Order: sequence, then structure tokens, then C-alpha cells
Amino acid sequence: MRLGYLHLSRFPAQRRVIEMPSLAGKPFVLEEEVRGQRRVAFASSSALKAGVRTGMTLTAATALEPSLQHFPYRAGEEARALMSLGEALMCVAPGFQLSAPDGMWFDASAAHLFGGEEGLCLRALEVCSGHGYRGKAVVASELFTARVLARLGTRPVLVVPEGGSARALAPLPLTALEGREREAFAALGLSTLGEVAALPAGAVAARGGAAGLQAHTLCGGGDDTPFVAAVLEEVLEERMTLEWPAESFEPLQFALKTVLDRLCARLAGRRRAAVRLSFVLKLDPSGLVELPLTLARPTARAKLLLDLARHQLSDLRLENPVATLSVRVEEHSEDRGQQLALGDTPEGDAALEVVLSRLATTLGEEALFSASLEAVHRPEQAYVARAFHPPASTRGMAGELLPEEEVEVPVDEALKERPSRLLEQPATLDAEVTESGELLAAWLLGKRRRVVAMAGPERLGGEWWAQSPFSRDYYRVHFEGLGPAWVFRDAQDGRFYLQGLFD
Repeated sequence: MRLGYLHLSRFPAQRRVIEMPSLAGKPFVLEEEVRGQRRVAFASSSALKAGVRTGMTLTAATALEPSLQHFPYRAGEEARALMSLGEALMCVAPGFQLSAPDGMWFDASAAHLFGGEEGLCLRALEVCSGHGYRGKAVVASELFTARVLARLGTRPVLVVPEGGSARALAPLPLTALEGREREAFAALGLSTLGEVAALPAGAVAARGGAAGLQAHTLCGGGDDTPFVAAVLEEVLEERMTLEWPAESFEPLQFALKTVLDRLCARLAGRRRAAVRLSFVLKLDPSGLVELPLTLARPTARAKLLLDLARHQLSDLRLENPVATLSVRVEEHSEDRGQQLALGDTPEGDAALEVVLSRLATTLGEEALFSASLEAVHRPEQAYVARAFHPPASTRGMAGELLPEEEVEVPVDEALKERPSRLLEQPATLDAEVTESGELLAAWLLGKRRRVVAMAGPERLGGEWWAQSPFSRDYYRVHFEGLGPAWVFRDAQDGRFYLQGLFD
């Protein structure tokens, strides 16, 4: 099996800069408590240049660099961030295995889809770059080989051919080994993995036991450790603990962007799109606020979700500051993407989705609906209200939507036009008619309105098999000061009724 390894040098430090752009170029460290002392776990490039090193006490690091900023290192949060990046990589690899805190293995079986294993590595690095991370990628046949070459090598992309692991590992220093075996080999005067691999296996086993023999095998390019793909969580949820409780929306939006970026990366990797979300705010010292967000159209775009979330949270008034923010996907669907053609304006679609989602969230899902045609001839029953969904956005060769041509509509075709506003039940008209039965005027909206123009009739009838059959003559009537309306005369009682209005 061919495997790739992605190494993200000082991943927690990179993540901190992505989440807090103001730290770019500044000295800072992530510190953790070790045996009662605060020690450096990761340091930025500026801090390293100042002499700060991993394992150094925070006091000593601050003495080297007085302007040093420090933040707590939380292994759990780093693992979750790495997990979200791994799921984003599922668009190029069917599975991945974490190697916390700064890397992961990935299945390289889909390399042929990207022009080979080197192309696969370049695509994986491109995905990482899209999320703000820099790294190196190596493809080999063994987990150990891929990992140490990515960690200690200098090339951003490296492909080790089948059977070439021993040769690729030979010049690497002993620091590639982890554990006490490294010190044992160093005591013998060895300095590279190739020198360790050249030792007789029997002598190594006699002196170093099973652990020494295992290290000797790894140095020679042998590794039978299985690749175990990470198990994906069924519930898509991202959370973040703020460094300081947020009393306003300004500091909260940075955490919101980070959480939504991770969530959308996971959705994109799974080829899914969010339909309904819920935001949970944990307050300090106590309190919990949960806000739903319903989308007009499924999406996995972080920018769109951030705009909608801002609308939800910016005007929120809370009793206590926010300590923890979490976002959970309550419902998702397949993400088929959108095929654009020349001249398309996706910005307009995005703006429409924002407006529709705001309406649905503010007024409720049932308040936003569209008319769905039914196979019924009676006009007031010819449609039912259904949940609104924007029209399909498929374009191009798969399903071309051509612009409508302006054509002249014949007069007799105008009668077939239906009003945009249809009454739920026809309203009786207080009408004035001639002796021959023609409509002269009608009282509408508290005022007598004269008939300016009238076209028709269009006879509709049916449902003779039901208890209430109908037979009607429909007219398009233009009332003075009101505009065109759809009016019919019922054959049963001879009276006029208002069915709807045209815009």
C-alpha cells in the first residue's frame, strides 16, 4: 500500500497565527504545565530566532525576549483542528490517520487521478495552503519512511519508489528515531540511520532486545505497522474556547470565523452541504444560549455562513460574556456544487441566499414558501404552499439555461396568463352589469372602479364527478386605478367573482 505523509511544521503555532493574524511576525509561544512548571511547547519563528527553544521554562523564554506573548497549549483543541484539516483532505485521499500534533498519513491510492504521486502531494499541499498552512508531503510504502522523510527532509514534495526506502533513509540523522534506542546507537558512535541498518540484525537483537531489533528494521526501510484510517464523527460539530470571555460581538467574530472555516472544511471533504445549523454560546460564569440557523439552499461556503451568523449574533444581548462557542450541523445534504457559465454572477445568488436565510430564520421556516403546481383545474386549488428552494443553478453542458427571448405574445395567448397573486378563495364582486350581462364597474377596496378594458372569456369547468362541480367564464379585466385583475362569472348563480390580481 502506498501512503503519503503530510508534515505541518509547528502546526499549533501556524494555527494560532491563522486565527489571530495580529501575531504574524511577532514572538510568541504556546506553553503547558510540566511537573509544576510552565514550559514552552511550541514557539513562533520570531521566538526561535530570539533563542527560545521547546522545553524551556516560560520564565527563561521571557528573559530572552521581553515582548514574548504566551498562550496555553491545549492538545485536545490542536487534535480537533488537525482532524478538520484531515477531513478537508478527503477530497484527494479516501482516508487519513492523525500523527499529532503536527502531521498525518493519508491513503495515496488515488494518485492516478492527479497525474501521479507527485501530483497528489502537490494537490494535498494546495488544499493545506487554501486553509493557511504550510507543509511538506512524502509518499512511500511504509509509515515510518514517509513520516521521517517529511519531518527531516528539505524538499517540499518527495516520492520514494517501491523498494527505495533504505536508500532514502540512510543519510538521515539518528534524531529520526524516537525512544531510548537512539541513545543506545549513539553510544556506539553511530550518527545516521544507514549506519544502524548496516549492523548485523543478530547482534542488535542480542544487545538491544526486541525494541532494538524493531528500530534496526525501521532504519533499513522495513515497517509492517498498519495504516488505520481515522473514524469520522457522525455529528459535525466544532467548538472553540475563547482566551478571554467576549463581552461584545467584535472579539466573538474571530472565533466564529475559525469555527466555521473548520466546519466547512469538514463538509467539503465529505462532499456535504449544511441545511440547518445551531449555534451554542456557553456563558461565563453560567448560562447557555442556543440559536438556530436555517439555510435557503444547502451550502458549505464559510463566507456565506459567516455573513448569516453575523446577522444572527450581532444584535444579540446576553447577560454574561461568552466563554465557549460551538456550531453544530443539524441537517446536511449532498453537495453537488455549481457549474457556472460565462456571464454568470454567483455574487447575486449568494446575496439572494443571505436574504432568504435571514427571512427563514427571523420569521420561521413556514413563513418562507413557494407555490407548487397541482394537477387540479380549479384555480384556487391548483397549487399548494411548499418550502421555498431557489431554482436549480445547473448550467453549462450538463444543463444549459438559455436566456429567455423576447417574443410578441398574441392577444388570444394573453388570456392564458395567470395572476401572480391568487386569492385563497374567490371573493364575490359587488358588480354593475348591463342588461346583456356585461361588466361595467365594481366596488373594490371601498371605491367604485370603472372597467377600462376587458378580454375574454376563457371557459373553465370540471370536477363534474364531485359534489361541487364548477363552470366559469374567466375575464382579464382592467379596473380604473387598480390595474388588471382576473375575474370570472359563475354559471351556477350568474355572479362575478374576483380570483386574483396581476402585477
